[in-house]
Amino acid sequence: MFDEIQFDKIKRLPKYVFAAVNELKMAERRAGEDVIDFSMGNPDGPTPQHIVDKLVESINKPRTHGYSVSKGIYKLRGAVGSWYRRKYNVDLDLDREVVVTMGSKEGYVHLVQAITNPGDLAMVPDPCYPIHSQAFILAGGNVHRLKLEMLEDYRLDEDAFFNNIETALRESSPKPKYLVVNFPNNPTTATVDISFYERLVELARKERFYIISDIAYAEITFDGYVTPSVLQVPGAKDVAVESYTLSKTYNMAGWRVGFMVGNAKLIGALEKIKSWLDYGTFTPIQVASTIALTDDQSCVAEICDVYRRRRDVMIKSFDNAGWPILPPRASMFVWARIPEHLRSMGSLEFSKKLLTEGKVAVSPGIGFGAYGDEYVRVAMIENEERIRQAARNIRKFLKNSES
Repeated sequence: MFDEIQFDKIKRLPKYVFAAVNELKMAERRAGEDVIDFSMGNPDGPTPQHIVDKLVESINKPRTHGYSVSKGIYKLRGAVGSWYRRKYNVDLDLDREVVVTMGSKEGYVHLVQAITNPGDLAMVPDPCYPIHSQAFILAGGNVHRLKLEMLEDYRLDEDAFFNNIETALRESSPKPKYLVVNFPNNPTTATVDISFYERLVELARKERFYIISDIAYAEITFDGYVTPSVLQVPGAKDVAVESYTLSKTYNMAGWRVGFMVGNAKLIGALEKIKSWLDYGTFTPIQVASTIALTDDQSCVAEICDVYRRRRDVMIKSFDNAGWPILPPRASMFVWARIPEHLRSMGSLEFSKKLLTEGKVAVSPGIGFGAYGDEYVRVAMIENEERIRQAARNIRKFLKNSES
């Protein structure tokens, strides 16, 4: 009898591609193998001590142990406003344009739940962080995938991207209501300049669609690149919201705290749905996050420098191993095209083979979308010596694969 009951929403979700690699990784480790793990975007460094100290101080005050505020305590929303003013010269209404979220992923999913009507169509880049597309599926909407193409230095090919948007606007039915953008991009590391957002805001205002921007990796940049914000563009608040997380910038992934800002109508929808679904992030975490955003920011430069050094070691050592990869300008990832003689097997089989024969775990590009299947995502979450060891393993793996 109960076998006849179906869960249509869950049936719309695809099989989690990364599970196959994770299962193999755990099996190898149970067998005693030393697997070098680049598959997860989970920062390996400690949260800066002054942030931890503030958490401890706050958690020792019993008055912080009760229910919090779902939209975020005022001091943290104030810190968010100060961060945007300092970094982007953008002023935010703390009551109408700022909501604190339990990480950017939760905030994004809750926003999509709040604003998606059955059958609504969202334009989402491909490849993309999986929840960027699947949140709309979970909410009863549909997704039009836009092929994300890059130039040689990992900058977005803007003309190709806008051509894809305009085709979707012209040919899709119903007309797309939302566009998701994520730069620096996960997984591809693609970056944009402010001119991209100027062009995008103009198009969104003309064609009447909303922009949902995710800048989770805004501070993890290299070689002088500075991440822009869509909200820097005059009139952007009419059509755009933007999400951010403290996870990467401050090594606070497990703390689950971020924020979403921008268009008051969309932020109001997020605030309302959160008031029904949660009581907000634990207050001591919010207090410590206030310090993270407003106190000494030298820790950000130090964390960024760790990733820069790892990137440089990875690019050089992998190249010496026979796997040339261009250096990204941002994020904690490398988006690596599969070596040519192995490309035809696809990213999932390549990732499995690299794991079982080379003892190196990466994320298959197909897990981020059909257009990612010639690539794998390599997270820079192992130290420099482990990266060099991985390169030695890869050298042997590639040599054996040619024989």
